[in-house]
Amino acid sequence: MISDFLRCERLPNIWCPGCGNGIVLHALLEAIEQLQLDPDKVVLVSGIGCSSRAPAYTTFDNVHTLHGRAIPVATGIKLANPDLTVIVVTGDGDSSAIGGNHLIHAARRDVNITVVVFNNYNYGMTGGQASPLTPSSSITTTTPNGNLDRPFDLAKLAAGAGATYVARSGIYFTKHLVDHLRKAIAHDGFSLVDAVAQCPTYFGRFNKKGSAGQMVTSQKDWMVLKSVAEKKTPEELAGKIIIGEFVNIERHAPVSVAAPKEQA
Repeated sequence: MISDFLRCERLPNIWCPGCGNGIVLHALLEAIEQLQLDPDKVVLVSGIGCSSRAPAYTTFDNVHTLHGRAIPVATGIKLANPDLTVIVVTGDGDSSAIGGNHLIHAARRDVNITVVVFNNYNYGMTGGQASPLTPSSSITTTTPNGNLDRPFDLAKLAAGAGATYVARSGIYFTKHLVDHLRKAIAHDGFSLVDAVAQCPTYFGRFNKKGSAGQMVTSQKDWMVLKSVAEKKTPEELAGKIIIGEFVNIERHAPVSVAAPKEQA
């Protein structure tokens, strides 16, 4: 049972009412349960942010690292003990801003870890500032007149850097999210899942997105399954976010280094 993976004595959690982080955490735990992983061989690593508090509510070994540094710490853990299943729990700012360089190089190296991005389009813990994933024109505490920057497409960024499994889902599509988390964790190589959630306290309130429930159900209106998107025109997809599996390839073969020849 999923409850076996939770430190119930630490509940209730610190997240705001209506926060989507709990749904992403539940989906992650369900994926782990479906894979029937040995809990003693699962390690969760997080940085700083709302989402990064998630591992502390689980019974798995976990490490709460510095801001943006979860991926290199996870890499070290995996290299030290390859038998472990190492999962990074991170936010959109933690992973794509201060931790962005670590993300692309871990993908480039095809490190066998899974990165789960709790993506709520802003820095929720520190006051609702814009992150590299904040949609253009959005209101945040650092963009009161609307965000002028274009956001990263995190799935394309990870794929371009060399990740061998990349997917995106939203918390409205819970089974879809669980399925892709399960595949990501089981994948041999660097995997990333962009899990889009809601932050009603900051992003939702600033951008008049309605209640937390409305923010969740609205995902069905602006998210499109990849299989459906392939049949639509660019005009029909304007303003939409595509969800699904974008990359799933076999792990890159390790580089072979020949032993130096003895000098005569």
